[in-house]
Amino acid sequence: MTGVADAAVREGAGARPATAWVDIVVPVFNEERALPGCLEVLCAHLAERMPFHWCVTVVDNASTDRTLAVANELAQELDRVRMLHLDRKGRGLALRTAWGYSDADVVVYMDVDLSTGLDALLPLIAPLVNGHSDIAIGSRLAPGARTVRGSRRELISRAYNTVVRWTHGARFSDAQCGFKAARTDVVRPLLTHVQDDAWFFDTELLLLAEYNGLRVHEVPVDWIEDVDTRVDVVRTALDDLAGLARVARAKATGAARVAGLPRRPAPRPAHPRAVLAPPRGGLPWQLASFAVIGAVSTGATAVLYAVLRAWLPPLVANLAALVATTLWNTEANRRHTFSRPGGARGRAHVRGLAVFALYYALTSGALLALHALAPDPARWLEVGVLVVSSAAGTALRFVLLRSWVFRPGTGTPAKEED
Repeated sequence: MTGVADAAVREGAGARPATAWVDIVVPVFNEERALPGCLEVLCAHLAERMPFHWCVTVVDNASTDRTLAVANELAQELDRVRMLHLDRKGRGLALRTAWGYSDADVVVYMDVDLSTGLDALLPLIAPLVNGHSDIAIGSRLAPGARTVRGSRRELISRAYNTVVRWTHGARFSDAQCGFKAARTDVVRPLLTHVQDDAWFFDTELLLLAEYNGLRVHEVPVDWIEDVDTRVDVVRTALDDLAGLARVARAKATGAARVAGLPRRPAPRPAHPRAVLAPPRGGLPWQLASFAVIGAVSTGATAVLYAVLRAWLPPLVANLAALVATTLWNTEANRRHTFSRPGGARGRAHVRGLAVFALYYALTSGALLALHALAPDPARWLEVGVLVVSSAAGTALRFVLLRSWVFRPGTGTPAKEED
């Protein structure tokens, strides 16, 4: 690493009083033209608006143009810019290496195109400096965010983040925005468990953070699409789906548990006479919540089946309708009915698949029995049989979810040894 900020820079003349040291990492690949302008704008903003000590680390990802030479020149000219060269490509690799080397208290990542408005930088960092949060991310999908991008990327982004929430119960809204920060003492243990070196790095890091009980803070951002982007959106989305399956396996096997992370204390009242409200989860609440969610799911299943039955055989139409509604049903029950916002989601989803198999067998068996008795039943009769069998399956589903999938103790992280 060249141009490394030393003690003189860290406590440099004219520096404002600060309580933290912030390292902004900018990965680049073949950006010889964009890099000078990026650093000029970024450093000017930091000098004017950043109340903490800071430096910028440019990570060259095996560029084949003059990016490395340009980065070296800028690191020599600008006393708060340093650079790191890698012989292998990969945004995840760049962040893993730079964040692992950094001596800062807070590490940040942003794209060289500065698509994200820099006004969100201080709100991104502040919750980490004061200890309120462990990781902070910019979100293009959070309330208050403003984005300018094409409809194709908008659709793919929203669909992908929906899949992340449905399959892993993620509470963050935007996994892929190139604008993130983390406390160094928190992110280093996580980096040893993150396997991806490319674009899925962000999602994997956030999923592991939430799974291990860390607090992720979201900042709504202004974001303008870079029309010169070289990201293959479709290929990246497919790689991300494979990554989601891999992380789910890690959760199910316990490989996603990260040791050595700081533990956040349990909530307690600030006033000695204050009383915390009891958590939801009693049987009356569970029955009411499950009934509402089940009614919506059953109605949606019936409507989807009636629509799909025009093109598909009964069993295939039933399977497609159930898969679509069960994803939402399981996640809604995990969050609202059984109050399991974190913990062993992988194991719960595996068990949820087993419950789904029983549910599908029951509803499909009812349809098979109907067609055995009446080879060409009316469509309304098919839908009626499906509704009745779905109601019976719903009762069985509640019993299994409450006593097996989400029973007390399965939704909280295992305690680490002291």
